[in-house]
Amino acid sequence: MGVFYVSVSILLVLVLIGVLVPDALEQVTANVQVFITEAFGWYYLIVVTLFTIVCLFFLISPVGRIKLGKQDSKPEFSRPTWFAMLFSAGMGIGLVFWGAAEPISHYAVDSPTGQVGTEVAIRDAMRFTYFHWGLHAWAIYGIVALVLAYFNFRHGERGLISATLKPIFGDNVNGITGKVIDVIAVLATVSGVATTLGFGAVQINGGLSFLFNIPVNILVQFIIILVVTVLFMISAWTGLKKGIKILSNVNMGLAVLIFLMMFIVGPTLFILELFTHSIGTYLQNLPAMSFRISPSDPDLRAWIDGWTVFFWAWWIAWSPFVGIFIARVSKGRSIREFVFGVLFVPSLVGFLWFSTFGGTAIMLEHDGIAAISELAVEESLFAVFSYFPLGFLASILAMILISTFFITSADSGTYVLGMMTTNGSHTPGTRIKLIWGAMLSATALVLLYTGGLQALQNTMIAAALPFSVIMALMVISFLKALYKEAAELGIGQIRKQR
Repeated sequence: MGVFYVSVSILLVLVLIGVLVPDALEQVTANVQVFITEAFGWYYLIVVTLFTIVCLFFLISPVGRIKLGKQDSKPEFSRPTWFAMLFSAGMGIGLVFWGAAEPISHYAVDSPTGQVGTEVAIRDAMRFTYFHWGLHAWAIYGIVALVLAYFNFRHGERGLISATLKPIFGDNVNGITGKVIDVIAVLATVSGVATTLGFGAVQINGGLSFLFNIPVNILVQFIIILVVTVLFMISAWTGLKKGIKILSNVNMGLAVLIFLMMFIVGPTLFILELFTHSIGTYLQNLPAMSFRISPSDPDLRAWIDGWTVFFWAWWIAWSPFVGIFIARVSKGRSIREFVFGVLFVPSLVGFLWFSTFGGTAIMLEHDGIAAISELAVEESLFAVFSYFPLGFLASILAMILISTFFITSADSGTYVLGMMTTNGSHTPGTRIKLIWGAMLSATALVLLYTGGLQALQNTMIAAALPFSVIMALMVISFLKALYKEAAELGIGQIRKQR
């Protein structure tokens, strides 16, 4: 329980500072964010690319045959169900929030290469959007999930981040060292989930403003978060697993429905051609984008800090939460199948999503039909809908989708945080989950109050840095244990014997 009390105490101090001296908290988070992006931007690019390389290596390595569980174990879920769960894990508020907003911003507002409003800008906008939501993003999730699943299911360790570092720290993971590691993981998770909830509240507010002229301010966002908090706390209190299961299915259904509506009534041929072309430019430029830091160009460096470094920090902060979920549904898969499924399937789905919504937004702007880029980020998606048949219906469905994602993300977040702060228990107590639900909502509100979306981004970049070091140690620990086991099993030596 030490991890629980320490984590809650730190977060309570943060919330109180935000309430009592919001300007000071905003200034501190801004200063920390500037320092980290300027001093460690290169580090974020290298470490995330290394995670991606490690994952891809397992596709061709003989150790890819090793299973996440006993070698004769079978997967608990069919492959289609498993793919759907992976898609559901990554298809959250963020993808809805940035679906139209990121590509149109890269195209018309702040280009990653300095060219705005041109044919080249269209290609650049899509390949960098793919870059932020593709293989690198899923490698961050995948490496955490892979290491957790390996130690949990194959070696019977507790479902804690600290337990995966036993090959490095030994029994110290059961003492203070382990508790410090788990506290850092909890704080990173809270910052990631709270940021996502903040984005959700802002976008719901943006939709209400665009459709019904309801003002965009902290009061409306407070009411939105309060209503959703009550809903997911009722779920946590009553243990309505069936209800959350229904909501998860609703999420998937709504996402598919909104996607098909836009794909059919939108510029279908343009979407398909943009999707095809953008995959080629993404793969062609992937190595250069992975290490692009622009040390001699302040404008491009600012873009990288504001976009690429921000997204890498977001995925790192979100990775304990998503990693634990993916690990739990992947028992019985081989490492090779796991890597293929986690990296490639959700990435392709995401690329098609951005080509549809982002591509449509770019087409409207490029053809002079609408100035989507001049609207607030949270209104971009609703503006795109307004130019097509059934636009109002699509906007209403999108707000419902964001709300259901909000509820399921918060509810799942309280479960994962409860698990992380009760020594890896798969059945954390209701009181623990309710406390974490309140802390998530309070953190999201305080960060919105002190500086809006920028404060959310600043805090997450700061929280992700120490956890990225833990992730690097997890990879080292995993490789050490994996290759020791491979040697014992004779994997990698079979060809020599033949």
